[in-house]
Amino acid sequence: MIDPTQIHAITFDLDDTLWPIAPTIAHADQVLAEWLATHAPQTARLSANLEVRREIRALIDARHPERSHDLSFLRLASIRESLRRAGEAEHLAEAAFDAFFAARNQVFVFDGVVQALSRLAARYPLVAVSNGNADVFRTPVGPYFQASVSARDCGVAKPDPRIFEAAARQLGLPPQAVLHVGDDALADAVGARGVGMQTVWVNTHARDWTHDSPQPLTLSEVTQLCDYLLP
Repeated sequence: MIDPTQIHAITFDLDDTLWPIAPTIAHADQVLAEWLATHAPQTARLSANLEVRREIRALIDARHPERSHDLSFLRLASIRESLRRAGEAEHLAEAAFDAFFAARNQVFVFDGVVQALSRLAARYPLVAVSNGNADVFRTPVGPYFQASVSARDCGVAKPDPRIFEAAARQLGLPPQAVLHVGDDALADAVGARGVGMQTVWVNTHARDWTHDSPQPLTLSEVTQLCDYLLP
């Protein structure tokens, strides 16, 4: 389980831990489509084809394997490639991405998460640690976080130990004094445990634990964490 006496800070994954990612991206994609329909209609028509969008993204992924951790770069490059194929101005890519990114940060957090983070932040420093490209400080939970560490910042994605070590440095603490909370069994629970952090697995969908290491404290939602850490 966890030892609350040894915990002096908490790091949180974001997507599918504090909010559901699928509806967030669906909304952001719709905002992007509407922006393109107004400013780059040929690209909008091209991008309406899901198979074309997937083919362009696969091309960009193959072209830039060294940037696989940087979802903002890959999204921007995909938009630029779509504009090029449609014969429209590639410089529009930055403004199109800005529209997408603003919507991407319009997240709808799980019930009770804001209240739970408010309570936890009153006692512990909180740091976001994410492979995604959300800007936690542009979301409703931003006020409760002291810092953010992303795969883009570090050049590596979870479960690489370097991203967790970077978060511990942000806090000025050894990893052993940090609790990491996330929904991905490998990227979050196994990855953070590998550098010595205590871990909580947020298993919203009742998945099986399939890793050789012992299953960590497992919760169905973040709000339950308060029961373990707060009097």
